[in-house]
Amino acid sequence: MSAKSEQLKKSKRFQWRKQDIELTLLAIPTTIWYILFCFLPMFGIIIAFKNFKISGGFLSNVFNSPWVGFKNFEFLFKSNDAWIIIRNTIGYNIIFIILGIVLPVMFAIMIGLLHNRKAGKVYQTMMFLPYFLSWVVVSAVGWAFFSFDKGILNQFLGNFGVESINWYMEPQYWPYILVLLNIWKSIGYGMIIYLATITGIDSTYYEAAVIDGASIWQQIRFITIPLLKLVIVMMFILSVGRIFYTDFGLFYQVTRDSNSLFEVATTIDVLVFKQLKTATVGMASAAAFVQSVLGCITILTANWIVKKIDSDSAMI
Repeated sequence: MSAKSEQLKKSKRFQWRKQDIELTLLAIPTTIWYILFCFLPMFGIIIAFKNFKISGGFLSNVFNSPWVGFKNFEFLFKSNDAWIIIRNTIGYNIIFIILGIVLPVMFAIMIGLLHNRKAGKVYQTMMFLPYFLSWVVVSAVGWAFFSFDKGILNQFLGNFGVESINWYMEPQYWPYILVLLNIWKSIGYGMIIYLATITGIDSTYYEAAVIDGASIWQQIRFITIPLLKLVIVMMFILSVGRIFYTDFGLFYQVTRDSNSLFEVATTIDVLVFKQLKTATVGMASAAAFVQSVLGCITILTANWIVKKIDSDSAMI
């Protein structure tokens, strides 16, 4: 009887149901999208190991271009500017990761404490709106502020007798400007994620805390933040996985590709684009390949560390 019962359990486990058909149909468009735009392009990895020459069709170029081994990778690590590029990429991302977690969590908690729901909706919309703006638009607005001749900032400073500043020629200001713009554009998206988690917390926890005499700060410390921990860790791991990537529009469009800002605004993504402009496709592919490999390693390492500290908070 036990053998028959096990067979029945297995047959029920692998039985195809109507619900499975519906879920499969829902998953087909996403699966096709990933195959076309994520898996098939991986064939192009071999370009990083070839002296890719554009002379005909794409496939003929790939197969006819000579192999050069790891020669395309040498320019990234032997370049005199390699340290500057890697420093900018990792340094900015570390700041973005820290501020991209602390500030959205703080604002999400503040909006969650508002009693006026209409005001909360207005604040959410105002903070989320910049996320949908293109960096091209932000660059145009930035030019209106930072232009040397007619910029709003220089006109404002001129009213106080301060000499005009050629912002696009002064690199010392731009680390702060880039960090500020990144936070301004992304804080709304992160805040919505954390706010959705906060609204999903059972209100009975807070009611019990109020009965026990807990202050608002104690409710945040012992209820809200611990229940946000899983989402915070997940967002942290995903952010660490992209520590070798930067927002191309922020570092290229907003700075208007100023050569004077090279030391503070050039990242790996900007380098890849500039290499593509000079037709060194193999070198650009090599840089992108290094980004992908290092990104995969960092996200697995971050998840492994989190799993060692708290296995329940790890992604896998």
